[in-house]
Amino acid sequence: MKNVVNRALVAKKYLLIALLSVFCTLSVSAVNDPSAKRSNRETVVLSVDLHCQACCDKIMKNIAFEKGVKDIVCDLKTKTVTVTFDANKTDVPTLLNAFEKINKPAKVKENAPNATH
Repeated sequence: MKNVVNRALVAKKYLLIALLSVFCTLSVSAVNDPSAKRSNRETVVLSVDLHCQACCDKIMKNIAFEKGVKDIVCDLKTKTVTVTFDANKTDVPTLLNAFEKINKPAKVKENAPNATH
């Protein structure tokens, strides 16, 4: 009887090891899958009529929560806002619309050095 119990425990251990091996293999395959959707980061520099630090704070508090936005840099001196975003989740027209919603109309700044869009 003791021998049967030991064999059952050994069989369960082997089954557990086999299941873990399959799980790990599938997890690694999913991570290395080139067809998986990757983050497609883009940066756009926007010209915005900024008067004070409160204007920047308003933009930082609201635009940061737009879907796909990864980073925002507000520059009072140049009156620009640099937005880095995931192009798989949002686009420039959507971002411009978000600025309109908070009463801070924005335009894409031409010849911006940081822009990748």
